[in-house]
Amino acid sequence: MPDLDRIVKDIAEEMRARPDRGTVASYIPELARVDPQAFGLVVIDGDGRVAAGGDADIPFSIQSISKVFTLTLALGMVGDRLWRRVGREPSGSPFNSIVQLERENGIPRNPFINAGAIAVTDVILSGHQPREALGEILRFMQFLAQDDSIAIDERVAASEKRTGFRNAALANYMRSFGVIENPVDYTLGVYFHHCAIAMSCRQLATAGLFLAYSGQHPLAGHSVISSERARRINAIMLTCGHYDGSGDFAYRVGLPGKSGVGGGILAVAPGRASICVWSPGLDAAGNSHLGRIALEMLVKRTGWSIFGV
Repeated sequence: MPDLDRIVKDIAEEMRARPDRGTVASYIPELARVDPQAFGLVVIDGDGRVAAGGDADIPFSIQSISKVFTLTLALGMVGDRLWRRVGREPSGSPFNSIVQLERENGIPRNPFINAGAIAVTDVILSGHQPREALGEILRFMQFLAQDDSIAIDERVAASEKRTGFRNAALANYMRSFGVIENPVDYTLGVYFHHCAIAMSCRQLATAGLFLAYSGQHPLAGHSVISSERARRINAIMLTCGHYDGSGDFAYRVGLPGKSGVGGGILAVAPGRASICVWSPGLDAAGNSHLGRIALEMLVKRTGWSIFGV
């Protein structure tokens, strides 16, 4: 095993010193307040060993990283029937685009763009009140992270609701095709709130361990999902996890990963570790600028790319 402690601390120090930090998301007003100088990196392996650098324990808004976990829950509820309402292909369009929905009869391309995640949220909501569905998502996150203190940042959720006109348009358009089955306001309310969950790099890396270990959560001591389902979720993360920058992320980093406009990236080194990096400044595709660079450095220094050294 490489000297992960030294590697992670070195990368964190290098990232702290870089002037090119990207641009903090401003279309959600609460996210515009985040310090662009923040940077955290955590690597956790199956034995619970942690290598941490920078702001590893500062909670941030996980935003679209929550979509990995809502996808996992929805597949547990309805299995492969989910794919009747959302696809599995890269979008090639911005994460909040409505253009493809019109061409493809309201079926979102994948569960990680906004439209797809709203459709997945609608599946979780079915048969529940919004508060119940949101509680189930939050408890799942707390269980995976082994931390009951994880909570929703209500200010971020309210900020998203006040400015979520594009998401409302996506949801209403899908409702016209029957892809959204519940009242749009209910589905959007749950969606805005699970995107507003606040977690640290340490908590998110812990939560992602089951995807690094074939569906088994080594710290919880039992199975979360089947190995086949873990493999397939990882595949969708690799091909779709970074919006229209997914191909570049796979080319440069070579790990399944999911980004969020809060600046976080959850990445999975299968059989080796779960990784979370946070740097709030984003690139043009809406992914953490320094987060991607840091993960590229990590993979080069560890040889963890799924495509070989």
